[in-house]
Amino acid sequence: MAKQLPCDADGVCMACKTKPLETETLHCRTCATPWHVPCLPLIPTSILDWECSDCSQPVAGDSAAPSVAGDLVSAIRAIENDVSLTDDEKAKKRQELVGGTSNSPAETNNRRSNGLLDIFDGSLNCSFCIQLPERPVTTPCGHNFCLKCFERWIKQGNRTCSNCRTAIPAKMASNPRINAQLAIAIRMAKVASSQGGVGGSSVPKVYHSVDNDERPDTAYTTERAKKTGKANACSGKIFVTIPKDHFGPIVAENDPTRNRGVLVGDTWEDRMDCRQWGAHLPHVAGIAGQSTHGAQSVALSGGYVDDEDHGEWFLYTGSGGRDLSGNKRTNKNQSFDQQFENMNEALRLSCRKGYPVRVVRSHKEKRSAYAPEAGVRYDGVYRIEKCWRKIGIQGHKVCRYLFVRCDNEPAPWTSDLSGDRPRPLPIIKEFKGAIDITERKGDPSWDFDEEKGCWLWKKPPPRSKKPVNIVDPVDGSKIKVVRPKTKKVSFKIKDRLLKEFGCNICRKVLASPLTTPCAHNFCKACLEGAFSGQSYIRNRASQSGRALRTQKNIMKCPTCSTDIADYLQNPQVNREMMGVIESLQQQAEQMEESSEESSVKSDENLKPDEETEVSKPCDSSEKVLKEINKNDLNPPQKRRKGTGGKAVANTEEHIDEMLFSSIDLETFDLDEALAAAAEEPLCKFAAWKNFVSSLPAVLDVTKEDVCSVCMESFEDSHNSEEGGNKRVPCGHVYHSNCITLWLHRCSSCPLCRRHISF
Repeated sequence: MAKQLPCDADGVCMACKTKPLETETLHCRTCATPWHVPCLPLIPTSILDWECSDCSQPVAGDSAAPSVAGDLVSAIRAIENDVSLTDDEKAKKRQELVGGTSNSPAETNNRRSNGLLDIFDGSLNCSFCIQLPERPVTTPCGHNFCLKCFERWIKQGNRTCSNCRTAIPAKMASNPRINAQLAIAIRMAKVASSQGGVGGSSVPKVYHSVDNDERPDTAYTTERAKKTGKANACSGKIFVTIPKDHFGPIVAENDPTRNRGVLVGDTWEDRMDCRQWGAHLPHVAGIAGQSTHGAQSVALSGGYVDDEDHGEWFLYTGSGGRDLSGNKRTNKNQSFDQQFENMNEALRLSCRKGYPVRVVRSHKEKRSAYAPEAGVRYDGVYRIEKCWRKIGIQGHKVCRYLFVRCDNEPAPWTSDLSGDRPRPLPIIKEFKGAIDITERKGDPSWDFDEEKGCWLWKKPPPRSKKPVNIVDPVDGSKIKVVRPKTKKVSFKIKDRLLKEFGCNICRKVLASPLTTPCAHNFCKACLEGAFSGQSYIRNRASQSGRALRTQKNIMKCPTCSTDIADYLQNPQVNREMMGVIESLQQQAEQMEESSEESSVKSDENLKPDEETEVSKPCDSSEKVLKEINKNDLNPPQKRRKGTGGKAVANTEEHIDEMLFSSIDLETFDLDEALAAAAEEPLCKFAAWKNFVSSLPAVLDVTKEDVCSVCMESFEDSHNSEEGGNKRVPCGHVYHSNCITLWLHRCSSCPLCRRHISF
């Protein structure tokens, strides 16, 4: 029997390769497939109820094999005609009929264990790669894509959503933002599925995707420094026991407070809090290191326009090349060439040795899609592969460094379960015209071990040149009380997932979620309520009454400063995310009901005489404050070896420290402090006073300029009467008396921390 072929999607007959007329075309009443009548082996007698050979039932008594397709169609019709079934039950029976069912316990358990991931896999797949979104980007119309797939779609010249053809804003097309909440939720779902427990009550490993529940104490700020922010604030207590020149990650053994170390994804409010946990010690400078020892950490804060951030690798610009004369704290304009010296040389030394460099990203980096939404975030360790110099955007030579990620933990913006693997270096276009190129010739100190499958020190790490803050075994318990001793009850995985899907306004689980172009998620009612009563355009009129052209009102996102006025005119609900949230809520309710039943049974079996110990929570902040006050009032005396081998206390340094540790900042008087310091027989103070008097005087100051030590104006202050205003070698200006008292305590500039010696 000849094989029967229907017409294709273009209406061309697959048998005769011609396009038939409408009068010669016949449609099957079951599958609606078009057929070319002259090509059929038997001309049908009736065209109303005609079925094709694939859908027709075999004739009774025919010896041919039974038609599987006919049986399947009949079974589907029977399910559709059953009025006792609901639409969901009909869909379920059709699925079982087409895909088959398996009642084996092993398959049932596998289906249950992967059910949490199936919720995401079925609703949030990228329409390009048909996989869960990697670094998800959510369009204003509510569809989710991988970042690379979305960028590839935009590079092809498309400016509409691939699913619904809604126009994509130009700002989002040029700088797409990653939906961090969705990325964290996908990773947590993968973790739960890999562990085989959907609703487990505990997770054996601590993951950096969870928010910081135990934030450090806020940085200690004096009353004087509170008037102008944290510019001159004390940095507060360092909670980790690492030296200032520590290389690589901060592990649990260096964290006596929490016993977990600094994890990738830990966030802090600002650089002062970040310093307390050792991720990046300088609270102003972007590079931490020593020119003869190497660089330990860098901060991406958007300070240089030449920086390029690509997540797993980025191009970093060195420091220097800017005019900081006068009282300038920073300057965005480049005025001269950068050189490989000081901190730039420290980065180049880390490149030659292959040392790991900790990287923190700040929310101030607005050009990067990988920057956090708020605060400062630790993103793991990177390795500098190459460094060179080239002419920057502002016309002066800058030092450039290629950082490549090499951490054992996944990045905060990915959904991966494992860390980095060795990857080929990216192609850098500007590398062709570069000068002073430096590449590593030998094996790196920090490298990937194929046998162990992780990054580790292949060579011994460099020995520290700084004193280590080792916790005293006797007083160590006082520091450990920062972490409550009560065992924290961990959330179920579904509750933690629902916690990630939180509204940034009401802080509750998203209801009818809206995703703005800046990748922030809100409830529809919350976002519309925040802008209720505001019009999108503003009518203007001149003083003479003549109507002017209307102007658009700027409506800023409640989380960031992005204008979302165009998006609010027609906001679209993210139905993919809403489906995932509803499925998680239903399963969480079912798990709650089952847990209540089991708890009732356990209460019945509990003996009445049994008692449980409950550790009393302690006030960690009060204990830490007492510890800081004790250290300030009783500083350790430095000792040196005297005659006869006896230890002699260094009285000069002890008096030097006590002079400022005992100052009451609320009743502090600068004149009294100067008089008291001058009366003491300390040659160090006299030397600093002579040094400051030899510095050049500054007369061209305005009322707006203030001294950063006493925070008073140069013209109005009584400090300018004696000694005048002095310019230190780094270019900053202070009162003569103020900078003398400061340098007697700390031999560095109050603003830029540059070392000053006489």
